[in-house]
Amino acid sequence: MEKIKRFIHQWAWTLLIVFLSVGLFYPAIGVGALICMLAPVVVSFFKGRRWCANYCPRGSFNDIILSKISRKIKIPNLLKKQWFKFGFLTILMGGFFLQIYLAWGSFASVGSVFVRMVLITTLLAIILGAVFSQRTWCAICPMGTLASYTSRIKPVSKKPNIAVRSHQCSGCNKCNLREGEKCSNDSLSA
Repeated sequence: MEKIKRFIHQWAWTLLIVFLSVGLFYPAIGVGALICMLAPVVVSFFKGRRWCANYCPRGSFNDIILSKISRKIKIPNLLKKQWFKFGFLTILMGGFFLQIYLAWGSFASVGSVFVRMVLITTLLAIILGAVFSQRTWCAICPMGTLASYTSRIKPVSKKPNIAVRSHQCSGCNKCNLREGEKCSNDSLSA
């Protein structure tokens, strides 16, 4: 599995280049960017920021291509502040949704909004990555920020919902007790 992750990370940047190249001429494919926008958030619910580290086309671009011209200077602390990340997320997504609203009704126009957003943020990632570290964009990436918030949410517990009368308790701990609590006949109600 580790070999597959490395291979994907090594070549995922080509998807970014193909997406932007084709998207400039056929903007309708821009809607495909939803995959890379939603994937980090969905994956983070179960696996943390695994998408960002291994599968993100822009992250791959930053590591494989941008690292060659990066000055590798420490990311400014301002870009790591939660209020800055949240503010950047709000401004960028606000502008994005406004553009989607204005383009609504034409699939090509909506796709063009996605292509334009990916192009602008890629250019910003290149500038930040060249001036600082190649992964500077990742510090403020709106999808990464959302993934970070989502990864803090614990998936719904898969404990079975078992009702037991106190005199029938076998002490199996398969009831809805919190982790670490002990089952006792006295604590269960009929």
